[in-house]
Amino acid sequence: MNLKRFYALFHARNQEFIRDKSALGWNIIFPVVIVFGFYFAFSSGPIDLYKVGSYPSTTIVDKQYGDFFEMNHIKIIPITNLEEAIAKIERHQLDMLFDHAQKQYWINSESPTAYFLEKLYLGSLVTTQDAQDSYNKQIQDGTKIRYVDWLVPGVMAMNMMFSALFGVGYVIVRYRKNGVLKRLKATPLTAFEFLSAQVCSRLLLVMVITCIIYAGINYFIQFRMIGSYFDLLFVFALGSFSLISMGLIVSARIANEEFASGLLNILSWPMMFLSGVWFSLEGVHPYLQKLAMIFPLTHLISGTRAIMIDGASLADISSHIITLAVMAILFLVIGAISFRWD
Repeated sequence: MNLKRFYALFHARNQEFIRDKSALGWNIIFPVVIVFGFYFAFSSGPIDLYKVGSYPSTTIVDKQYGDFFEMNHIKIIPITNLEEAIAKIERHQLDMLFDHAQKQYWINSESPTAYFLEKLYLGSLVTTQDAQDSYNKQIQDGTKIRYVDWLVPGVMAMNMMFSALFGVGYVIVRYRKNGVLKRLKATPLTAFEFLSAQVCSRLLLVMVITCIIYAGINYFIQFRMIGSYFDLLFVFALGSFSLISMGLIVSARIANEEFASGLLNILSWPMMFLSGVWFSLEGVHPYLQKLAMIFPLTHLISGTRAIMIDGASLADISSHIITLAVMAILFLVIGAISFRWD
């Protein structure tokens, strides 16, 4: 590998992106508008979506406990791991949790939603026998996590996804269509040097823009960040590298921009809706939860949220890190093998 040729192409790609004011502005303004929009939309109170955990998951709640479990707008979520569910009460991922074996229920004392759910539950015990058979109350305290705190990691990861996929996949296809790759093929430049420069250039630009967005939004909103900034930066970089490598697969042989754009949208939109950007995957169909795990964006969001909200270390999210690394290597190998100049 010739470092001089690599740097020349790397520098040229950076200059091309910086001079494209519309693309630069879109990458910075789009996530900022989304975060601030949701911040103001949900700053007045919690979302009216009540999630109640039921443990064990196979338990069928009898009507002797009142009509609470049959009320509208209350979603009953089967729970298989009680300890994890109690932690979700602290994080406000669940509003209320029932342990039918021990006749106990948990709420977060700082959650307004849990307060009203408890009142609804107690109000549904209309007879003396119901009151005698009611569950014992358990308090699970925790720092209130605003919706914007939960949303920020997802929006930043989503912005990285679009920048990574379209910034590499679409650009290389455009190079091929315009004959740029044919001219580069006639030079001493190798395919490895070309692809390496594209990946490194996009990775640098994505990380710089992400850091700017993070600092800018945090200055005004001051969202939750408990974990290590180094760990967060590492996961963002690894996730971005995985998504860039995925974009190489699309751009490896396609010469039509419209077809490439369609494929990139087919990849990006399901990831955006199934990876937990906008809403928690708690309570969705188990098949959709399993399907979400095949997307690198899911592991990127889960890892960054664990660091920012829970203060998790790299060891705590090792499964997400390993998955992202394996995906990145696999996508990169497939893209490099199938790449063609024309």
